[in-house]
Amino acid sequence: MALLSHNDIAERLKRLDGWTHEGNAIKKQFVFPGFPEAVAFVARLVPHAERADHHPDILINYRRVTLTYSTHSEGGLTAKDFEGAVMADSQARATPSARAALRDTE
Repeated sequence: MALLSHNDIAERLKRLDGWTHEGNAIKKQFVFPGFPEAVAFVARLVPHAERADHHPDILINYRRVTLTYSTHSEGGLTAKDFEGAVMADSQARATPSARAALRDTE
Protein backbone atom coordinates (compact mmCIF):
# COMPACT_ATOMS: atom_id res chain seq x y z
CA MET A 1 0.00 0.00 0.00
CA ALA A 2 1.37 3.40 -0.98
CA LEU A 3 2.36 6.05 1.53
CA LEU A 4 0.17 9.15 1.52
CA SER A 5 1.61 12.55 0.67
CA HIS A 6 1.51 15.40 3.19
CA ASN A 7 -1.31 16.97 1.16
CA ASP A 8 -3.30 13.71 1.15
CA ILE A 9 -2.84 13.39 4.92
CA ALA A 10 -4.00 16.98 5.52
CA GLU A 11 -7.08 16.47 3.33
CA ARG A 12 -8.03 13.20 5.01
CA LEU A 13 -7.58 14.70 8.49
CA LYS A 14 -10.12 17.40 7.61
CA ARG A 15 -12.74 14.64 7.27
CA LEU A 16 -11.97 13.19 10.72
CA ASP A 17 -13.06 14.63 14.06
CA GLY A 18 -10.31 15.07 16.61
CA TRP A 19 -7.53 13.06 15.02
CA THR A 20 -4.06 14.59 14.98
CA HIS A 21 -1.03 13.92 12.80
CA GLU A 22 2.06 13.18 14.86
CA GLY A 23 5.20 12.07 13.05
CA ASN A 24 4.36 8.98 10.97
CA ALA A 25 1.02 8.38 12.69
CA ILE A 26 -2.46 9.69 13.40
CA LYS A 27 -3.75 9.69 16.96
CA LYS A 28 -6.90 10.29 18.98
CA GLN A 29 -7.87 9.94 22.63
CA PHE A 30 -11.39 8.79 23.49
CA VAL A 31 -12.87 9.27 26.96
CA PHE A 32 -15.59 7.02 28.37
CA PRO A 33 -17.66 7.11 31.58
CA GLY A 34 -15.55 4.35 33.13
CA PHE A 35 -13.10 1.50 32.65
CA PRO A 36 -15.71 -1.09 31.55
CA GLU A 37 -16.89 1.14 28.70
CA ALA A 38 -13.29 1.86 27.63
CA VAL A 39 -12.46 -1.85 27.49
CA ALA A 40 -15.74 -2.64 25.69
CA PHE A 41 -14.80 -0.08 23.03
CA VAL A 42 -11.40 -1.72 22.52
CA ALA A 43 -13.00 -5.17 22.34
CA ARG A 44 -15.29 -3.96 19.55
CA LEU A 45 -12.29 -2.79 17.52
CA VAL A 46 -10.81 -6.29 17.43
CA PRO A 47 -12.94 -7.98 14.73
CA HIS A 48 -12.63 -4.99 12.40
CA ALA A 49 -8.86 -4.75 12.90
CA GLU A 50 -8.48 -8.48 12.33
CA ARG A 51 -10.54 -8.40 9.11
CA ALA A 52 -8.50 -5.46 7.80
CA ASP A 53 -5.24 -7.04 9.06
CA HIS A 54 -4.38 -3.59 10.39
CA HIS A 55 -4.13 -2.95 14.12
CA PRO A 56 -3.77 0.31 16.04
CA ASP A 57 -1.43 0.85 18.95
CA ILE A 58 -3.72 1.05 21.97
CA LEU A 59 -3.14 2.71 25.33
CA ILE A 60 -5.81 2.26 28.01
CA ASN A 61 -5.56 4.59 30.98
CA TYR A 62 -8.62 3.93 33.16
CA ARG A 63 -11.44 5.54 31.15
CA ARG A 64 -9.24 6.99 28.41
CA VAL A 65 -8.28 5.05 25.28
CA THR A 66 -5.64 6.45 22.94
CA LEU A 67 -5.44 4.95 19.47
CA THR A 68 -2.46 5.46 17.19
CA TYR A 69 -2.51 4.31 13.59
CA SER A 70 0.52 3.97 11.34
CA THR A 71 1.42 1.46 8.66
CA HIS A 72 4.70 0.27 10.13
CA SER A 73 5.51 -1.95 7.15
CA GLU A 74 5.42 1.14 4.90
CA GLY A 75 7.08 3.51 7.36
CA GLY A 76 4.23 6.02 7.52
CA LEU A 77 0.59 6.67 6.80
CA THR A 78 -1.52 4.84 4.22
CA ALA A 79 -5.22 4.71 3.41
CA LYS A 80 -5.52 1.79 5.85
CA ASP A 81 -4.75 4.11 8.76
CA PHE A 82 -7.56 6.47 7.87
CA GLU A 83 -9.95 3.58 7.29
CA GLY A 84 -9.10 2.39 10.81
CA ALA A 85 -9.74 5.87 12.21
CA VAL A 86 -13.19 6.02 10.58
CA MET A 87 -14.00 2.57 11.96
CA ALA A 88 -12.82 3.54 15.47
CA ASP A 89 -14.96 6.69 15.45
CA SER A 90 -17.95 4.60 14.41
CA GLN A 91 -17.34 2.11 17.21
CA ALA A 92 -16.94 4.91 19.77
CA ARG A 93 -20.34 6.31 18.78
CA ALA A 94 -21.83 2.82 19.19
CA THR A 95 -20.42 2.26 22.69
CA PRO A 96 -23.37 1.82 25.07
CA SER A 97 -23.63 4.75 27.48
CA ALA A 98 -20.33 6.00 26.11
CA ARG A 99 -20.47 9.75 25.55
CA ALA A 100 -17.04 9.25 23.96
CA ALA A 101 -15.29 12.60 23.77
CA LEU A 102 -12.06 13.79 22.35
CA ARG A 103 -9.42 14.93 24.79
CA ASP A 104 -6.47 17.02 23.79
CA THR A 105 -3.56 14.58 23.63
CA GLU A 106 -0.85 17.19 23.48
